[in-house]
Formats: sequence, C-alpha cells, structure tokens
Amino acid sequence: MTGALAPTVTLRPVPGLARAPVFELHDPETDLVSRRMVTDQIWEPFESELWMACLRDGDVVVDVGANLGYFSLLAACAEIPVGAVHAFEPAAGNVRLLRRNMGLNDAQCVEVHPCALGDTTQSAELHLSDDNLGDHQLYGTECNRKTESVLVVRGDEYLADKISHVDLLKVDTQGTECAVIRGLLPLLQESGARLRILLELTPYSLRRAGHSGRELMETLGTLGLPMAIVDHVDKRVVPSTAEALATWCDNVDATEGDEGFMNIFIGEIPERRMR
Repeated sequence: MTGALAPTVTLRPVPGLARAPVFELHDPETDLVSRRMVTDQIWEPFESELWMACLRDGDVVVDVGANLGYFSLLAACAEIPVGAVHAFEPAAGNVRLLRRNMGLNDAQCVEVHPCALGDTTQSAELHLSDDNLGDHQLYGTECNRKTESVLVVRGDEYLADKISHVDLLKVDTQGTECAVIRGLLPLLQESGARLRILLELTPYSLRRAGHSGRELMETLGTLGLPMAIVDHVDKRVVPSTAEALATWCDNVDATEGDEGFMNIFIGEIPERRMR
C-alpha cells in the first residue's frame, strides 16, 4: 500500500458518541496507529470508553500529543456538548492530518495548536519515527532519526488568554509528560476537583527526556486528586496512590532494559457506566 492514498475509517460504536467520527489515516504500512485503526476501527477501546464517560456539558478539553486527532474527535462528536477542545501536536505531517480530520468531521469546537507543550518556551528538534507517527520524540535516540524544528510552549502561559481551567486532559508525549504537567501546573491547580487526566506513564521514556516517573508522580500528587491504573485487559480502573505509582517507576528504572508503561487516571472516576 506504500504510495497509495491513505484510507479513511469510520470509528466503530463507542458509548457516548452522538455520531461516529471519520478518520483519514496515515499509510498503515508505515504507521502503527493507522494500521490498528484499519484492522479494529478503534484505538485503545477501554481508554476510549473511559474518555467518553468523563465528558460533561461544557467541558474544556486539552489533548496534548494529539497525533491525528483521535481523542479530540471523540470529544467533539460526543452526545454531551463540550465547551472547547484544544489539540496540541508539533509534527508537521500529523498537524496536516489533524486539521483535515477536524474539517472532515466539522469539529468546530476543536482548536489545533501546531506546537508541543513543555515547561519553557523554546525551539527544539523533534526526532521523527518512521514506523509509528505517534512516537516522535523531543530527545535524541540511538537511531539516526530525521528531525524537524518545532516550537515548544509553556502551557499555562500559552493558554492564559484562552482558558481559565481544564476539565479533561490527555497527555501522551513520548517522555515529556513531566515537562508538560509542570508547564500546566498552575492552570491545573486552578481547575479543582472537576479535573480529570488520562496520561501515559513510561519511566524509560521519561528518563531519556531528563525526568523520572517519580518526579512526574510527585508533581501530579500536589493536585490532591485520586489516582488509578487503567487496566485495559480486565477493563477496569484500579485505585492507586502517587507513592505506589512512584515506587513502581523506581522499580522499572532499576531494571535494565525495562521499557514497561501503563496508562493512569487522575481525578474522580466517572459514575457513568462503561460497557
């Protein structure tokens, strides 16, 4: 299929959707997410249901590491109308596809920001993956990846004249999650108990980016919100604590070659039932 037109996929049913979003994809032969969506018509099924269950009327949604716009479009097509969706994606190829997908679905509530989030505003080199276009990284790798210059902005400063709080946040940035949270922290602290966060926790990638899982968990712990592990196998959300998750990160860091990861959830688990 290399060189052919990228496919278009209509998402299979997810509870809470008013309409099924349509996604234009990357070439499935060169992109993991697109390949999975062609096969399954969905990405991360349990996380998708959890995300939809979190949405409330008028929510301010922030999607950091939006890629082709999957979680942004879920929010935009929900039965419960959100207030606004801010989608952050630095890679030029992903941004083009992200914008096409928003237009394809008439997702007028989504504002696309072609930049990365961090704890300082600066230019940086994004190291591009050839086989997973959601795995571009803001730190060097052992592989000789191509790079492109991108803008990194501090979240609270950049969003200061756009929003006063965040209701639902997704962060999946291949190791820079700690910098993203630190840059958003004043805004998140203003958000209070309504805030819910879905975040990928990968100690190996955090370490490569100059941070640690413990640092990230201790930073999130200052929000004073409940924490849980997203168990996509048994389809449940398992309560945990910042210290327990930080200890898990320490153990992963102490094991050579361990690149284990998990998705975690911060905030009150939604009462709306998932399948």
